[in-house]
Amino acid sequence: MFTAVLLLAPSVAFGQQAPQVSSSVDRTAIWIADRVTYTVDIVCVSGVDVLLDDISKEKLRLTGLEIVSTDATATTDAQGRTSHHLRYVLTTYKVEATAPTIEPMTVRYYAARPGQRLQESAPAGEVRIPGATLAFRSMLPDNPSTSVLRDGREPAPRPWLFARARQLGLAAVILSIAPAAFVLAGAIRRRTRAVVAKRSKRRVRLDHRATLERLRTLDVATEDDRRRAYDEISTAVRQHVAARSHVPATALTADELDAALASAGGRLPRESIASLLASCDTARYAPPRALPTAEQCRDALSTAEQLLGGH
Repeated sequence: MFTAVLLLAPSVAFGQQAPQVSSSVDRTAIWIADRVTYTVDIVCVSGVDVLLDDISKEKLRLTGLEIVSTDATATTDAQGRTSHHLRYVLTTYKVEATAPTIEPMTVRYYAARPGQRLQESAPAGEVRIPGATLAFRSMLPDNPSTSVLRDGREPAPRPWLFARARQLGLAAVILSIAPAAFVLAGAIRRRTRAVVAKRSKRRVRLDHRATLERLRTLDVATEDDRRRAYDEISTAVRQHVAARSHVPATALTADELDAALASAGGRLPRESIASLLASCDTARYAPPRALPTAEQCRDALSTAEQLLGGH
């Protein structure tokens, strides 16, 4: 709180003492939209009072400031002294105001006379209320070079654990992600294999169906037709066996295939397969006189259909 006090000597007029006047501001520097309170206190002896119109907010002269609110109170003590307390809340919204100022005020005081109003009396004198000049800035020094914000010392080295905290944290994140990545990759592989297997089984069924349809339409009337029929039967059965047992049936003879199926196990009727493939090889490479008849060729086709359709 910054206060200016003005004490006047006793007035000659009417032999009355002049009021005691003081003023103060609650801050000496403001910035835009800051609030500052300007306070005026006037103490009048008994029989003396001031004209409050002289200190109304309309009479307050301001430079670079605006009035936000005002209030005034008056009290009288046992000795008849009257104290006036006035508060003016001020602010500024102007960036160009270099030194907001509250101008001094002059207030007239009167000596009370019986039966006469204060305004009807001639003033006994005047007192001057001090003003104030505010700094339009912060409370920090104007010259920043006088303030040492940093020194020239090197920062102290951090402990090893804190210096490596970033790398350790990154390593921990990677280690926590790795198991999840392996699990996800395994799930993707299993899913891919299941899809491929499903597609493969479907493709095998379609190929079997197409092979059966083709075998049923074969003509076995002539010698060449029967040789082609046995060739189709051998190819279809070998492909079927290779798909069902994972044995390289297309590259084995009938006896070798029978031995391979015996070693691999499974539910394929290897005796029927070996017998059918042996008859096919005989028909494909036998001389014309040893070629099976059309009826025997139809029996072979029927056996191939049972093998392909039943498994």
